[in-house]
Amino acid sequence: MNNRKLKKYSPIFLGPMLIAFTAVFIVPFAMGLYLSLCKFTTVDNAVFTGFENFKAAFTDQNFLNALWFTVKFTVVSVVTVNVIAFFLALLLTRGMRGSNLFRTVFFMPNLIGGIVLGYIWNLILNGVLGTMGVDITYSASYGFWGLVILMNWQMIGYMMVIYIAGIQSIPGSLIEAAHIDGASGFQTLKSIIMPMIMPSVTICTFLTLSNSFKLFDQNLALTNGAPNRETAMMALDIYNTFYGSVGQQGVGQAKAVIFAVIVALIAWIQLKITRSREEQM
Repeated sequence: MNNRKLKKYSPIFLGPMLIAFTAVFIVPFAMGLYLSLCKFTTVDNAVFTGFENFKAAFTDQNFLNALWFTVKFTVVSVVTVNVIAFFLALLLTRGMRGSNLFRTVFFMPNLIGGIVLGYIWNLILNGVLGTMGVDITYSASYGFWGLVILMNWQMIGYMMVIYIAGIQSIPGSLIEAAHIDGASGFQTLKSIIMPMIMPSVTICTFLTLSNSFKLFDQNLALTNGAPNRETAMMALDIYNTFYGSVGQQGVGQAKAVIFAVIVALIAWIQLKITRSREEQM
């Protein structure tokens, strides 16, 4: 009887959500797919051109450079953020004095907006580099590592909190049993802690991967792609194409579709790999 009532009234509760989801996601996404196949300056004057925009996107050297720069940045950021966050979580779950204060301090950068963070680190890094007579836009390598530092500073605290939750969910009896059996700290870490926190690893890897690929605000504020668009990531390159080039809106939309597909595909592969590791452990 209860199941019948749920089925009877479910459209009333699901209906508004489905309507909103369709209006704010499905319809705009479908329009974006269509516009990626058109030449246009506004939605009203779109002219279908087939795959010309995609051909232009894949032959645009700036876009290819942005793709490679984004991949390099994502790989470095995912590794550094998760490794540092995990070891901070280990440190702060050992009952040290002031651990709650440190957790709060490490988490606070995540509450600051991306544009603000970008300008803050622009000032800091230019102040340091200024002693050598250069600035953050002097070399692409400066911009790359500046973005990595910014990303780590912003995300480590957030990931640390997730790892702390995972570590604290491990039964203390398992750790005690390992110590009684004579397991070293490394053996305990490898055989007990790591397998038990794999769900946290999956979440943190997904979040850092997706946030690194989609980085825009910080890139715009810190380097704005300088020098010569060599530090422009994919989101910034799409923005520059769509809003900075007359008549290139269709190409910008095609780049956005490519970007969405790449991010979705990589995120799906990452989730499959880490979830399989969870099952194995």
